[in-house]
Amino acid sequence: MSALLVPPSRPHHAPDRGSVLRTVTADTYRTFLASPEGAALGAGFLQCPSWADVKQGWRAQLLGWGPDPQAGELRGVALVLLRQFPGTRKYFAYLPEGPVADWSDPDLDGWLGPLLEHLRRAGAFAVRVGPSPAYRRWDAARLKPLTGPGRRLGDVLASEVDPLGTAVAERLRARGWRRCGGDGTGEDADAQPRHVFHVPLAGRTPQDLWSGLNQEWRRNVRRAQKEGVEVVVGSAAELPEFYRLLGITERRDGFRLGRSLAYYQRQYEALNAEEPGRMKLYLARHQGEILAAHTMITVGRRAWYQTGASADHRREVRPSNALQWRMLLDAHALGAEVYDMRGVPSTLDPDERAYGLLRWKLGTGGQVVETLGEWEKPLAGSANHTLHRAFQAYLNRR
Repeated sequence: MSALLVPPSRPHHAPDRGSVLRTVTADTYRTFLASPEGAALGAGFLQCPSWADVKQGWRAQLLGWGPDPQAGELRGVALVLLRQFPGTRKYFAYLPEGPVADWSDPDLDGWLGPLLEHLRRAGAFAVRVGPSPAYRRWDAARLKPLTGPGRRLGDVLASEVDPLGTAVAERLRARGWRRCGGDGTGEDADAQPRHVFHVPLAGRTPQDLWSGLNQEWRRNVRRAQKEGVEVVVGSAAELPEFYRLLGITERRDGFRLGRSLAYYQRQYEALNAEEPGRMKLYLARHQGEILAAHTMITVGRRAWYQTGASADHRREVRPSNALQWRMLLDAHALGAEVYDMRGVPSTLDPDERAYGLLRWKLGTGGQVVETLGEWEKPLAGSANHTLHRAFQAYLNRR
């Protein structure tokens, strides 16, 4: 893989577990993710080797730890992206939604310590991770009647507080990690969304999924079917049209992703080269015209609705509802246990523009999940702490 520019490292031992940490090949990494032990850790697409080829401007390492990583005897893996701090030979290390590890392991230091030491020796001055455990969950039924001026998710008692997430947060704080953005919403500090929306699929039938939609969603799906909206899986050839619609959506809804068409083309090529069908482009056509286009990514037993785009006209035929219903059914047919609709805002104020996205996703009957968010730690040494402060100031000026 061209992005894997860092040579194999010397192993770092975790004596109490008999494990070593080493760089591993992409094939070894993927084989572990596909194994029962690896699949149980629920890696996201941002921790797949292919993501290194998507992220230009970063160096990358694939790391694994276990009794014999290079022989495939692994307990965890990590895709590390390294960004050089301008004017230095030092790097900021970023593990998007990673590492892929057993966060319930009581011997957290047995693998986290060697990981940090390896990155320090590789020239990293600070590390950012995205632990996988959830923190809190809110069912759609709980949130719908509790919207109001100035209200936010944190004002509503959660349906569930995940004890593992709470424990992991406490253990990270005790080891000097800082939650990006603090314990508030943190939405501007995290590179990945802190609040996401999940539709559970495991143990449910298609009829259960249909019954889970609210009345407005069922009406809109039926309307799309009645109006003759056709949903198909497209190809790379339709990515320019998807990108054109995305620009329309950004202007209409007041956000800016800042990604180029080349970014999506690179993503489509890299993910599907790793596993055919990993990334799909769904199109909603009406009277021969593409009115909406959404992307879906699958890894193991998880599926993500990543990015959606739609036209400003003929919205009354509900192409986006038709797309999502088809994608839900396809994710279910593939055996996914959860359909992740990615980020939602933390506002519950109907007068805020961002609330419209949350309202739309609530209609699927799923739940808002607050992840642990992203955590940062400067590595040992006064120079690294100074660089970390300078790097934070640099990011704040951008």
